[in-house]
Amino acid sequence: MRTSRLAVLLAASCAAVSMAAYLFAQDGPQAPSSDSVAKPRKPATDSTPPEDQQIPSEYHKKDEIPETTFHSNATTVSVDVAVLDNKGRFIPNIPAGNFRVLEDNVPQKIENTSKAEAPMTVCLLIEFSGRFQQFYSETWYQTLTAAYGFVQTLKRDDYAAVISYDMHEQILSDFTNDRNKTYQALQELRIPGMSEANLFDAFTDTEERMENIEGRKAIVLLSSGVDTFSKLTFDKARKRIQEAAVPVFAISLMQALRIMAEPYMSSSREIGFLQADNQMKTFARETGGQSFFPRFYGEFPGIYQAIAESLRNEYTLTYHPTNQAHDGSYRHIRVELVNPANNEPLRVVDEKQKPIKYQIVAKQGYKAPHEVE
Repeated sequence: MRTSRLAVLLAASCAAVSMAAYLFAQDGPQAPSSDSVAKPRKPATDSTPPEDQQIPSEYHKKDEIPETTFHSNATTVSVDVAVLDNKGRFIPNIPAGNFRVLEDNVPQKIENTSKAEAPMTVCLLIEFSGRFQQFYSETWYQTLTAAYGFVQTLKRDDYAAVISYDMHEQILSDFTNDRNKTYQALQELRIPGMSEANLFDAFTDTEERMENIEGRKAIVLLSSGVDTFSKLTFDKARKRIQEAAVPVFAISLMQALRIMAEPYMSSSREIGFLQADNQMKTFARETGGQSFFPRFYGEFPGIYQAIAESLRNEYTLTYHPTNQAHDGSYRHIRVELVNPANNEPLRVVDEKQKPIKYQIVAKQGYKAPHEVE
């Protein structure tokens, strides 16, 4: 009897939420349109010095200028690596000699190993559609709580951008360290629009925009993981995301609601959610990020701390790959911790000399450059 009453109450609540969404939909704020987020700034074109400061050329005729061809033969690869214990905390002070990098299963000579805490550049990519985030619903509230909570953990020198997506992505704020602008962008998340959620399209577009940004960068994804109408398939999106290799920290929404709804959920809907979770795990793992599936609001602070520790405290390994071919192929990377004395996996212990289970977080590959002539 209690179960049936609960079902009646839930149905009434959902109906009220749907009605509220319909009533408020016409008055929802319109987010500003922009397409500049994460794109590298082009240098000013008007940079020609005055005539009295120009360097005179020895060549005065066009046919006297010699033809030159540039060949780029040297390739340097940098891999950001986070070593985390079984509680997700960063493990410091690992000697440089304990790292080993394999590219396509071939050991590489590490030229330099460094560790530093640096500002981070983060794009907050937020699913905000009418499918799950109706006005004043639980998922709507959870989405805003997670987004505002993460922004509050950013430091003064961190740069953040905000993009929401339903059927199309919408840039609410370009990269800035002005928190007022970031909060103003989040205030646009009030009334959801379309009921579609094109995760693959929005994700790949954001990855490609951030690909050429230097420094510690990442995408923090707040999403159900469900894709409904993207032009790209999962396989094509996965390939592009692998090539861009911008770390993804995926935070899943609706975990607690899904658990409560499982007895009433169709098998196809349940499989769809499981597939969504697997997609988020795959995107995070293959880009050197992490995925989180919180059931309670109290888990969010720990997630934010794990993201900050992974991004701010990383080892950067630099090497010149043995395969110097500029063929545009995808190279697989694996980072290991080894004991150089016997070449066996490194044993890490805590202050009480007890073994620690650790996890190595790093991108799983990169795309080799093409020949430049």
